[in-house]
Amino acid sequence: MSLLGEEVVEEWLNRNGYFTIRGIKVGVDEIDILAIRPLPDGRHECRHVEVTVSINPISYITKVPAAIRKQTGIGAHNAKKRDTAQLTQGVREWIEAKYNQPRKVELRNRLCSGSWTKELVVGTVKHEEEISLLKEAGVTIHRLKDILSEMMDKPGVVKAAAGADLYDLMLLRE
Repeated sequence: MSLLGEEVVEEWLNRNGYFTIRGIKVGVDEIDILAIRPLPDGRHECRHVEVTVSINPISYITKVPAAIRKQTGIGAHNAKKRDTAQLTQGVREWIEAKYNQPRKVELRNRLCSGSWTKELVVGTVKHEEEISLLKEAGVTIHRLKDILSEMMDKPGVVKAAAGADLYDLMLLRE
């Protein structure tokens, strides 16, 4: 589902005038989407967008904190209810892995030096408190349903790009 979500998000960014790279391999990790848009003053707007789209989520977006996994032996994606401290630490570790890993920062800066946003596109989430913690940590959250609404209501700089067919199929549901 995430690959389809990434395709729709890339279409949204392209329609809004961003040049995008999707699925960038960085060692064993991946960056979902990097988007760059030239500004009239010669600078660039740079966005690092991760996408996790689920219709029926069964667990958290972030992993169980590493120390707890080591101490208890439970899996990284264990769905058991987490307390605030565990959730906060899991969010911190997730942000470090997704956005702040040195090789990812280096790659972004080689592509376009400057300030890059940290953004996450989500579908349905099981634990809204996790979203609140991600926002508090500086991650901009986008809901896929809002992106689709925006694409329907507001024409972009580009009328359609590579993901237009998938977007059109999604609209058939309505």
